[in-house]
Amino acid sequence: MTEVVHTPRVFSGIQPSGGLTLGNYLGAIKRFVDMQESGIETLYCMVDLHAITVWQDPADLRHNTRELAAGYIAAGLDPSKSILFNQSQVSAHAELGWLFSCIARMGWMKRMTQFKDKAGKNAENASLGLFGYPALMAADILIYHSTHVPVGEDQKQHLELTRDVAAKFNHDFGVDFFPMTEPVIEGAATRVMSLRDGSKKMSKSDPSDASRINMTDDAETISKKIRKAKTDPDALPSEAEGLKERPEARNLVNIFAALSDLEVDAVLRDVGGKQFSEFKPMLVDLAVEKLSPISTEMARLMNDPAEIDRTLGEGAARARAIANPILEKTYDIVGMIRS
Repeated sequence: MTEVVHTPRVFSGIQPSGGLTLGNYLGAIKRFVDMQESGIETLYCMVDLHAITVWQDPADLRHNTRELAAGYIAAGLDPSKSILFNQSQVSAHAELGWLFSCIARMGWMKRMTQFKDKAGKNAENASLGLFGYPALMAADILIYHSTHVPVGEDQKQHLELTRDVAAKFNHDFGVDFFPMTEPVIEGAATRVMSLRDGSKKMSKSDPSDASRINMTDDAETISKKIRKAKTDPDALPSEAEGLKERPEARNLVNIFAALSDLEVDAVLRDVGGKQFSEFKPMLVDLAVEKLSPISTEMARLMNDPAEIDRTLGEGAARARAIANPILEKTYDIVGMIRS
């Protein structure tokens, strides 16, 4: 069988569950923007079908989908360069998701640590969608024959399952149709931690708003949160190894490195020996410079939801033009009569 060479294509998405944080920006959206300029076709999605694996208020879901789209655009994703759309507008995602739920094995799903984390002790009352959504995630990626997916460390297991699904489909039907998608996990802050506890991931669900920087925070709020961020009494080291047992220090340095597009060691060469009383003002200035224009532009975009909807509709049409032929070929391989 001749190996198929797939055209390079990037796909990724974020759930529109509300409350975009600095973690979403540095761990995902900023990297989406970087890949947009790589010369490879890029598709970025609001994964609203995934959002409803837990109950969502319909009005909130609509608002959050638009706010996420606004965050994408304000951060630098250009609808003329990247295809921006919400998942439910491209029905091929759900259709291929069903086919893949017949390819994926129960044992694979039971190994998914995110289901265990999200369902907790009440797994019997979790939705079937929450249990099976990695099959839909595989479909999100493979419906475009995506070759690269920028993801955080916490999604790496789902990318491995996507590769398993693609390999099993190809093997079962004797084809080389779906690519072995590569995760792209890079950058100084692929996992941004809480400003109040460096051992915990920055999260919109944390009861303390001071634990996170929201992408809607204004310059004054950003400054206040960074100045009050938890630290330790020691001076900053000159090498990354010196941050190993200092989670809060490591987190703030990682944020500085990611916002300035520098390696951690390069940052520490400049700030090593400084106390946090000197370093925090530097981080405040950088964060305000990089983030406050995004929050301002998000607010402007959210004042015109019809324009956001138009952008997403146009993106969905472009996405369907790629996805539908791949879906039809998949049905043909499986043996379904479609005419």
